This record gives sequence, C-alpha cells and structure tokens, in this order.
Amino acid sequence: MLSHTERSPSRLDQLRFLERVQVADLERTRRWIAQEERRLAEVRRQEQARPPTAEWVLQESLGAQPVAVHVGGCHMAGERIRGITREQALHARVEGVDGCGYCGVDAELGYLDG
Repeated sequence: MLSHTERSPSRLDQLRFLERVQVADLERTRRWIAQEERRLAEVRRQEQARPPTAEWVLQESLGAQPVAVHVGGCHMAGERIRGITREQALHARVEGVDGCGYCGVDAELGYLDG
C-alpha cells in the first residue's frame, strides 16, 4: 500500500497545475478583451460612417404625402422621413403641413402661423 505522500501530488505539482489553470484563464480573458476591442472598433466605425442627422425632416405617409415637419432627430418623426432644407421646411409649413408640437419645429424655424 502507498503512503499518503506517495498518493498525493507534491506541493510543487499542485502549484504547477494551478499555474496551468491560471495561464489558461489569462489567455481566455485576453481573447475576450480582443473580441470586445474589435466590437467597439466596429461600433465606432459605424458611428463615423453614419450620415449626419438632417437639420429638418419631413414625415410622410405611406403614400408619400407630407404629414409633419420636424426638427432633425425628433423622436416623434416616425420611420418615413427624409431630410429637407430650412427653406423646404418653411415652405411645407406655409403650404399647410403640420408642425410637430413635440420638437417645437415652428419656434426653431421662426415660423409664425398666419
């Protein structure tokens, strides 16, 4: 029969095992860091490639009829929008297209109704 010291790994063997486990953990953590750096770089690249927000937008119906004029970036504008110039925004308001009350487009345009 083997003695307790012959059956159990030595302290040095245990420490070497611990070292292998910790090296594997460190390598895995470094892979995770590299993946996150790549993900963040892609997010930055997409943000830089995104066209700037239009200063004014025209919300349109399914039939492409003007529904409302909004300040660019207004969260109430919906999905069917297109960027327009300040002059086009003023013209749309004069022609009777509603102005968004949420973003205060009339005040931003300096448009006084009537």
